Amino acid sequence: MPHIATKTTSLYVLLCVVFLLRGFSQSKTINSGWQFSEDKTTWQTVNIPHTWNQDDAFDDEPGYRRGLGYYQKQVYISSEAKEKVFYLKFNAVNQEGTIFINGQEIGNHKGGYTAFNFNISEFINYDAYNVIEVTVDNSHNEDIPPLDADFTFYGGIYRDVELIALPKQHFSLDDFASDGFYINYPKVSVDEARIEVTALLNNTASSKQKTELKFILTDAQGQLVKTFTEKLTLPSHSSEAFKIELPKVQNPKLWSPENPYLYQLKLVLQDKNGEILDSKTTNIGFRWVSVDADNGFYLNGKPIKLIGVNRHQDYEGYGNAVPMALQKKDIELIKDMGSNVIRFAHYPHARELYDLCDQLGILVWTEIPIVNKVTNTEAFFETSISMQKEHLKQYYNFPSVVMFGYMNEIFIRLVFNNKLTDQERQDLKKSSVKLATQLEDVTRELAPNHITVMAGHLNDVYNETGIADLPMIFGWNLYFGWYDKDISDLGIFLDEQHKRYPKRSMLLSEYGPGADVRIFTRTPKKFDFSTDYQAKLHQSYYKQITERPYMTGMTAWNYADFGSEFRGDAIPHVNQKGLVQYNRTPKDIYYWYKSVLDTDKPLVHIATDFLKGLTLFKDESYAIQVFSNQEKGIVYLNGKKQENVQFRNGVATIQMPFNNGRNQIKVVSEHISEEKTVEVLKIDTLDFKNFNRFGINIGAHFYFNDEERDVTFVPDQAYENGWFGYLDGTPYGMTKDKNQGLPHDIKNATSEPLFQTLLEGCSSYKVDIPDGNYNVDLFFVEPQIKSIENIYNLSKVKDDSTRKQRVFDVFLNTNLIEKQFNLALEYPQKYGVTLTSEVQINNDEGLTISLKSIEGQPVISGILIEKI
Repeated sequence: MPHIATKTTSLYVLLCVVFLLRGFSQSKTINSGWQFSEDKTTWQTVNIPHTWNQDDAFDDEPGYRRGLGYYQKQVYISSEAKEKVFYLKFNAVNQEGTIFINGQEIGNHKGGYTAFNFNISEFINYDAYNVIEVTVDNSHNEDIPPLDADFTFYGGIYRDVELIALPKQHFSLDDFASDGFYINYPKVSVDEARIEVTALLNNTASSKQKTELKFILTDAQGQLVKTFTEKLTLPSHSSEAFKIELPKVQNPKLWSPENPYLYQLKLVLQDKNGEILDSKTTNIGFRWVSVDADNGFYLNGKPIKLIGVNRHQDYEGYGNAVPMALQKKDIELIKDMGSNVIRFAHYPHARELYDLCDQLGILVWTEIPIVNKVTNTEAFFETSISMQKEHLKQYYNFPSVVMFGYMNEIFIRLVFNNKLTDQERQDLKKSSVKLATQLEDVTRELAPNHITVMAGHLNDVYNETGIADLPMIFGWNLYFGWYDKDISDLGIFLDEQHKRYPKRSMLLSEYGPGADVRIFTRTPKKFDFSTDYQAKLHQSYYKQITERPYMTGMTAWNYADFGSEFRGDAIPHVNQKGLVQYNRTPKDIYYWYKSVLDTDKPLVHIATDFLKGLTLFKDESYAIQVFSNQEKGIVYLNGKKQENVQFRNGVATIQMPFNNGRNQIKVVSEHISEEKTVEVLKIDTLDFKNFNRFGINIGAHFYFNDEERDVTFVPDQAYENGWFGYLDGTPYGMTKDKNQGLPHDIKNATSEPLFQTLLEGCSSYKVDIPDGNYNVDLFFVEPQIKSIENIYNLSKVKDDSTRKQRVFDVFLNTNLIEKQFNLALEYPQKYGVTLTSEVQINNDEGLTISLKSIEGQPVISGILIEKI
């Protein structure tokens, strides 16, 4: 990997650890007690993993800190370890790290998601504290991918740091920070399997050394299967590659998602007297894979439909510096859902997770973060190639890794950047294809017996340039029914692609709508962030993919909600397309996938976990969904049988005539039953007798459970005598294809779904409440103030970049509560504004909110009425 010189930084170190080594190779994690500073003046003690963006990437201020961070630590090394060879290894630093030992720069690494190490032997002071200094930079750098993407680029040392001491003869750590050996399988079948090991062995001694390399293969129970020893002579001051084929294994147990059988191979390097110098252990999984353009993916000679998820590595409250126990829980939840594949997007994740995929039986697509666009410079190409080499060599030996990727939506910026000239577009296409060709060649050369992959977005540029035909599988990131067209257009598009390119293997590499568990509705619509629409889209996509044999599979976007700082979704700074929330609490859709993918364990899930504060009027019923992997069941409500249901595509929909108050739902199938309780408020009239608060989500067709105010706002409607509704006005920003309203962060609020939907031009809104005293909250936001563009909201949206004057008076009945209300003037950013007033209703007049225009059209987002 290239070492690029940078200016030496002198740092003062406050903490220390003692490192004393004897015997053969040893590795020590040195994560505790680092000092961190953003300015080299003020220091704080931190532990690794660490990021400086876990908070500022989620505040109301646009952008997050991208720049320099400084780390420092002391390590004591005894002279008893003087004969050792020392390496300092960083498992990931985002995105550029420059390392110093005792004031001397030892190297620089570019790229935030792969490991790197340096031989620090010549820089060590023995019987003394050695100063480790690291300058980290997550600034935008045109020569380091990713240049831009729909996720947050957290800065910091966010994976383990290791100090490694080796004898003079050892497995090399110099081949792009790999383990120093590579496992290949020249032949695998149900009858026999062969293992070929390429071992990279270093000898730093001044004389040649006779050694033995011993291989010990054990089965899953730890029983010895094979043992083999190769005698080797290592030249002085050398690094040699030795290719050794082990004795064949008869009748091997094959690895698969259903039976992830793992053997263990231990590699032991010994001196001529049998003393252990160095040792490595790796999983051995006997399996083979292939793809067919007509019949999809094959594992061990049998067709398998790949169905699983993409995963980003960050976690609520941690940024990307996530404790390993929480990360492993992710993989366990993904497997428990029934997934047989995971795409680690859009970069290599922690190696411990790949090991867990080996153990649990999850096929892996892993990739490097060349996302959205390419810089046509020699430095960008060199960094990209180096990054892929690190990726391939560090993740090569995991049996679960079957696909290596290298690009995602590489033309999306080209397509949506209207400022580019025709010549610039052509140059970008050429440079992107050039880099892709080089990466494809490197991947095929260094990772034989693996499948190459790439993903693109919905645009014919991938076909026109020929880039889609480079990898063995081309992944389409498709959002029909969200950003594009309708849900049913997915199958139409795929069939057309298969007809045009019959020799191309395809995978649905991304799909899914945003979903906020606080939003539910009986009328799910495109781009409304309701959990109901999430269920509708995923259920249809699964059916469309499984009906098409030529599709290798599908990976949902995304396993979990994740940080994307510029987004203005229902929860700002978070992409909410996850099957589980940012804190990993499953959304209902997670259990639907479990119902269609996990057929071994009987499952019934009543999808009412987030149906909080449901309000129904008069004799209304409400439809709920039940997910199950059973054929049929019986549904009961409050002890009374409702209907017999058939589960098709894992789901049944039932209209429930809920009672006021607590409702008990029970579903019984042949093998399992489940019960859920739902609290329902049934209102026959707005008399405030069995309730004392009533909220309306003006301009919205959905319920919104507002945790901040502890109330669920009901959907809006046109005025109906005796009830409530608007007399005029138009829902702001709503179209056939977009039902969010205002796709922006609302400052000083956590209730975006309340403020983001609003009526424009509403002069009169009526709520027919009885006489009495009430506290009334009115909610407002000014929609037409320019905000950061979100390129990922790909549907055509109303331009709100022009700042307009909007002045109006606000009345509650005849009481003027706000004169010449000017949101743009008083709140120059998108603030959520609440006007609160007490009002007395007399003479059966009800409540009328009047918004009298002085200039422009009035807006209003919501009403909350509380009986005093």
